[in-house]
Amino acid sequence: MARRALILVEGGPCGCGLLYVQAAQRLGLHPIILSADPASTQYDYFASERSETIRVDTDDLDALIRECFRLSETYDIAGITSQEEEVYATVGKLCRHFNLPGPNPASIERCCDKFTQRQLLAEAGVPIPVYRVAANATDVESSAAEIGLPVILKPTVGGGSSGVRLCRNVDELAEHTAYLLSGKHIRVPSPTQRKWQSSPGILVEEFAQGPHYTVDIMGNQVVGIGTIDFGRPPHFVYRESTYPAPLTDDEHERIADVSLGCLRALGLDWGPTNIEFRWTERGPVVIEVNPRLPGTPSPQLVQLAYGVDLITEHIKLAIGEEFDLRRRHSHTAAVQFLVADRDGILDRIGGDSQAASVPGVADVKFYVELKTPIVRKGDWRDCLGHVAAASPSRAQTEAILRRAVDLIDWSVTPFPTGDE
Repeated sequence: MARRALILVEGGPCGCGLLYVQAAQRLGLHPIILSADPASTQYDYFASERSETIRVDTDDLDALIRECFRLSETYDIAGITSQEEEVYATVGKLCRHFNLPGPNPASIERCCDKFTQRQLLAEAGVPIPVYRVAANATDVESSAAEIGLPVILKPTVGGGSSGVRLCRNVDELAEHTAYLLSGKHIRVPSPTQRKWQSSPGILVEEFAQGPHYTVDIMGNQVVGIGTIDFGRPPHFVYRESTYPAPLTDDEHERIADVSLGCLRALGLDWGPTNIEFRWTERGPVVIEVNPRLPGTPSPQLVQLAYGVDLITEHIKLAIGEEFDLRRRHSHTAAVQFLVADRDGILDRIGGDSQAASVPGVADVKFYVELKTPIVRKGDWRDCLGHVAAASPSRAQTEAILRRAVDLIDWSVTPFPTGDE
């Protein structure tokens, strides 16, 4: 009898791929990763895992089909999935080709274009910021004048806050417009990015102000709602996240209702969805809908808070099994990110073992190694690591996190003048 395999298209950023591999193995599946660049350092964490990594152009649907056909001669392919937004529509097409459960590729493609997403949400009456789309500097300037400064500028495709900035005056507006039009915000130059790089659109948006919330959904069921805190503007770099968010029953219901309205508007009726909100003077306003799970450590926080393993349940869906979203407990889980405060060389980082030994600490992880050059981008790449903790109460979790983070010792030595 052929061994059952799970195909992962690309490994996923920030360690999510490893979590998928481990979850697949717990379900008795053999994980096989198809990647355009399996030699990339992001796949180093697979070295100790019993998995295969195969080179294939993951932006080429026909090449992926051929590879999956080849693998099907040896394995029983139980499912095909990914956590990477850039290839998730392609995953949906693969699933349809092989008659496997998966997302609707047309819905994923519409959702991943932020301008199209905004149009569909607006047509459905979902509350979103006032927005315009611009193709050049003149369009950006006139759109910002119509909306009124300050505004948010962001590319129409991408994630991880790459290229997202608050522009408070005309100088910042012109500077960031030039940056986006140059394409320097593109995260990773790989084959999976080609179609993303070809879209020059810029979204000009009203700056929706208020507490920021993140909502995790599987199918059409809201699993959890957390808070997100960012560093100082003009960028939006994660600093902390906590589950569950401190909401009244009415606030929770309003966010859940708007979330389900997003799913209907965008045709997202299968698998994971992550939605970000701001709670403004007019209530919950949708900032972004992501047709996938959020990156690590958010899935771990959901599991720590509620006992629901979103990654395992996603894989179950992908192999045609029923998911189980029943909550096993109710704890408070939180993460604090270690964020670079200057450019330079990471000359010291440690204390992870001491922090990890603090009772209640669930995870301590560094994303970078000693002597790494740090050049801040104003997005997820500015995070050097994180500490996550959980306990039965919010106050206790906050105290655990403070104690653990205080044990982390790290510093960045500025570049010598002229070396930046």
